Amino acid sequence: MGASLSLGLVPDSAQARRSTPQDTELSSPSGLAVAPLSSLPRQAQDVYGRIHQGGPFRYDKDGTVFFNRERALPRQPRGFYREYTVPTPGSRDRGARRIVCGGHELRQPETCFYTEDHYQSFLTIDPRR
Repeated sequence: MGASLSLGLVPDSAQARRSTPQDTELSSPSGLAVAPLSSLPRQAQDVYGRIHQGGPFRYDKDGTVFFNRERALPRQPRGFYREYTVPTPGSRDRGARRIVCGGHELRQPETCFYTEDHYQSFLTIDPRR
């Protein structure tokens, strides 16, 4: 079934290699582990809120198309996904943490994902918890 990690269980697959926030669940419709928004770092929660408010964002790259070259997220047409930087305290650059949201409405995305390792693994964000 899955590999036991320090903070949760995740199915073995190229799409869900590991999870980091506490309280992750095993699966979502995308096949990725699910993490409550409340379990993500404060900075990620802030960026998530800004996405739904339409900004403002700290970095010029925020809101640009994410091409899913790693194929870690479900296949969608080009332009479906947008990426946003989650600031990392102490980092001199944008760091590795991102939120990637998909949908046709920028302020009301259909789904959002969190990565803390620059697209190597993702968690589906559950905003209800």
